[in-house]
Amino acid sequence: MPDYTLRIRRYDPQSGEAAYWDDHTIQMRGEGSVLDAILAVKADTDGSIGIRCSCQQGICGSCGVRINGKPGLACNTHLEEAAKRVHGSGWNPRGGDEEADGAADEDAGSGARGGMVITVEPMGNMPVIRDLIVDMDAVHWKKIQRVTPWLLAKEPVPEREYIVPHENMVDVTQSMACIQCGACVSDCLSMEIDPLFMGPAALAKAYRFVGDPRDADQYERLKDLSEDEHGIYDCTHCFNCIDACPKGVNPMGQIMRLRRIAGSDQEIEDRNNGFRHEHAFVENIRKNGLLHEADLVPDSYGGKLHPRAVPELVGSLPTVATALARGKMTPAKVLGHPHKAPPEVKRIFDEIEGRDSRRELNLYVTGYEDAPPPPEPAATAEAKADEPPERAHPKKGKRR
Repeated sequence: MPDYTLRIRRYDPQSGEAAYWDDHTIQMRGEGSVLDAILAVKADTDGSIGIRCSCQQGICGSCGVRINGKPGLACNTHLEEAAKRVHGSGWNPRGGDEEADGAADEDAGSGARGGMVITVEPMGNMPVIRDLIVDMDAVHWKKIQRVTPWLLAKEPVPEREYIVPHENMVDVTQSMACIQCGACVSDCLSMEIDPLFMGPAALAKAYRFVGDPRDADQYERLKDLSEDEHGIYDCTHCFNCIDACPKGVNPMGQIMRLRRIAGSDQEIEDRNNGFRHEHAFVENIRKNGLLHEADLVPDSYGGKLHPRAVPELVGSLPTVATALARGKMTPAKVLGHPHKAPPEVKRIFDEIEGRDSRRELNLYVTGYEDAPPPPEPAATAEAKADEPPERAHPKKGKRR
């Protein structure tokens, strides 16, 4: 069996000491999980290692950690998979010996079977309680409660069950798959800059009820999430939450759906200017084909002469002056429009906006549209070709 070195970040806030790295070498099959290795070290070498875990089946979300700089579940991350991840990101350390580090990185990158280093650290954007255990109540669960994570039923309540259309259930199924592990929160760049941002997990949970036709307060929920300066328009489209999620929830996609329903369907013009800013983007591309940033700020506030735009334009003058001085911007580009949208771009806009309804494909349920179907074995294909149509394609739900 190969040797793996677990480099665990240890920290006890109550001790008053700084965080440090604790190395443990263990022999284990590559198919074993990172959690198995941590629990083995905890049982055989150092029982003081703090880690939270429960089901060990990738369901409860308790064992969320950062592994070689990437958040995920320790229970369903294989050791050999973790060892191949790129080093040097997140808290992943660079040791004092650069040559040794380079060799270790080369071994990890090539999947070598000996002496591979796997760093394990607590998730980000949440305070550390001890070692790999973070305080999810202080951040994650507090934000979940913020979005009213329960159904507010319409009146009158049906005497029997409330039948939900199939397409509506398909729409919210993706957000329902969340196991509240906090991996998306750990890697959210917006939360690093603005800790008050509601975060991807809470907003994905919000969509689960906004998209449910049984909920009576869709408009009120969207109005609240739009008007809050730390709400849906605080997301910066960094895609980190999509990469981090172990269940394919696509939190950023749920946030974009909230924006589309709030702006396009409910026509909520928020005080944060998020709706007008997105609308200015669309019109800018429609007109120029490429983004003309000089028009983006004034158009987001109603035009160059609009009272809301004047303070923003005055505030941006230092940035404009610096860009002009460094040659990144010219007066001709600022005042003129060097690009015009070609007919192909205008045709795309006309085609999309000419549709009777907005089309949204939930890839979580339907699968990727560009994925080819798996090839059938030759024998199976020949057998189906020889069968009569009635037997080759029986009607579902009927017996003969």
